[in-house]
Amino acid sequence: MDLTAQLDRTERLLRQLLRAKTGRKSEQLSREQLALFAAGAGLVIPELEPAEPDERSDDPPPGATGENKPGGRKPLPRHLKRERIEHDLAESEKHCLHCDQDLRRIGEEISERYEYIPAQMKVIEDACFTYACACTVKTGTKPSQPIEKSTAGASLLAQVIVANYADHLPLHRQVKLFARHGVELSDQTFADGPRHARNCWSRYISG
Repeated sequence: MDLTAQLDRTERLLRQLLRAKTGRKSEQLSREQLALFAAGAGLVIPELEPAEPDERSDDPPPGATGENKPGGRKPLPRHLKRERIEHDLAESEKHCLHCDQDLRRIGEEISERYEYIPAQMKVIEDACFTYACACTVKTGTKPSQPIEKSTAGASLLAQVIVANYADHLPLHRQVKLFARHGVELSDQTFADGPRHARNCWSRYISG
């Protein structure tokens, strides 16, 4: 490589380094990225001892959540279920046209967002098998329900009661909510079901 080409390559590397150095904190270079730039310029970065935490630094120590950082965004709750979606470069983009080398993966940038999954309605089918012999017929028994012979299960009754008394959502509005799931329930059914369920659970709790 002649001197002019080497100077052009070094100038291009310096411009990239300056843009990364003055960019946002999330875009600033890591040690691995600096090592790639150094290798491209024919330099070697010496091994450094781990730096002591600087009390004046704005960066939180490793493992810190940043909850107490003024003006910072609070981390999303850790107890929520997480789904990882990976976004990779296309194979054609994993090759550098300047140095004619394949790019190497050196890290990842992670961001999080909330997504809401609407409630779902499902039907539980209780199949009670029947057996018989010459003198006896026996049928399996299903678990007892808060309201026997009702089409409302315990979880549905609990949702209606909590929404009505804790969230102050009137029953006629809940009827419309369930209608969007394709479940047609009358106002009378909604009024009778939770009332019977409360009475049953009250008797069960009181013994």
